[in-house]
Amino acid sequence: MSNQFSTLNLKKELLENLTELKFNSMTPVQEKSLPYILEGRDVMAQAKTGSGKTAAFGLGVLNSLNIINTRVQTLILCPTRELADQVATELRTLARMIKNIKILTLTGGKSEYQQEKSLAHGAHIIVGTPGRVLKLVRKKVLFFDTTTSFVLDEADRMLDMGFFDDIVNISNKISKERQTLLFSATFPEMIKDLGSELQKNVKLIEVDTNHSKNIIEQFFYQVSTHKEKPEALMKVLNHFRPERFLIFCKTKAISDQVAKILMKKNIYAKAIHGDLMQNERTSVLTMFGNRSLSGLVATDVAARGLDIQDLELVINYDLPYSSEVYVHRIGRTARAGKTGLALNFFTEQETEKFEELNDLYNKDNECFRIKELAELKDDSDYDLSPAMKTICIYGGKKNKLRPSDLVGAIVGEAEIDFSEIGDISISNMMSFVAIKQDSAHQVVNKLNAGKIKNKKFRVAFL
Repeated sequence: MSNQFSTLNLKKELLENLTELKFNSMTPVQEKSLPYILEGRDVMAQAKTGSGKTAAFGLGVLNSLNIINTRVQTLILCPTRELADQVATELRTLARMIKNIKILTLTGGKSEYQQEKSLAHGAHIIVGTPGRVLKLVRKKVLFFDTTTSFVLDEADRMLDMGFFDDIVNISNKISKERQTLLFSATFPEMIKDLGSELQKNVKLIEVDTNHSKNIIEQFFYQVSTHKEKPEALMKVLNHFRPERFLIFCKTKAISDQVAKILMKKNIYAKAIHGDLMQNERTSVLTMFGNRSLSGLVATDVAARGLDIQDLELVINYDLPYSSEVYVHRIGRTARAGKTGLALNFFTEQETEKFEELNDLYNKDNECFRIKELAELKDDSDYDLSPAMKTICIYGGKKNKLRPSDLVGAIVGEAEIDFSEIGDISISNMMSFVAIKQDSAHQVVNKLNAGKIKNKKFRVAFL
């Protein structure tokens, strides 16, 4: 079977867009699942994080869309609002050449009133979290009587979060004459139970279910007690000197503590967990994504659904409670075929968890090794300053601001080179721009004194 998108029975607009995006060859999960998805079959697919699952189900649902009908034709459920936003963004990219398509995101942390207003104007595809979707269904403002595609993304994470009953309740609101696509990085027993409940005549796809031995190096460092972990953390950072890293902790309190330790050592890091307000979560993830933040310290719940590009290092400050969660954690690095590094601390009380992981990855795996902290070189001058700094412009889509408007104003008003500008993201009310550290203060001062699209906007650091 050829792995070229051009061999598939896709709409002309989708194929032209894929060519323009330079998406020519399919990833293994796309190559194995898309033919069945395009046939209308139910599919249960297991593939590691970062394997191209979103494009696999995204192209399938976009190909079957009837643009004339503006009622909900596809429902995609995700475990977190961050993943829902990422999926919606990727779908819009894949659908760029399909005119008048409406993709609506329904998640917690955002105005229900605004979501209800948007639903009143119709939507072809809904991407949402189970809790908010079910709430709007019960309020009788969201209906699935015209829905023909039901997609569960990162289904194992949703079950870990206790959404089994919500998913089944939502499923019962959708016609049985539908296509159901279930994507998951792991296949625990509950996933099989969920598939039996929701799917029929299912095609099972398993691709890249484990990270290749040469893709992620995994080093384990034993410490006597939990109190020794801060010093161990500084040692590994001093030695490996990553540009960006993600640290996993078992509790919110530990996450906050670790972030404070790093900041005191001049390593710019922030914690992300369930106690943060949505705007705080958005700010932290924006800064980390655009390289204005060196470290992210997270709990498992907070980090679910994060898609971080070019992440060099994952550190397990605390070992997770299961091997499935470990696979998810280290899968944040080595995405899109790149290599990565996972460093792990464990105490004597965590030896059983370590042995479970050792059995999972096989004792002859050269990339799974116990190491000694004493072997690491200790450089006390370690200072990791991020390459970029994020500025916040208090205006967004409602002010009809576009990336080109912001770039034009920054280059024109601040008189800096285009190469000094990094990622740009624009929401309804605010815009975020990454600027190289040396130029950031100049940009903020000049924009506050000048105008963007002939209007004054307040500009500050995020």
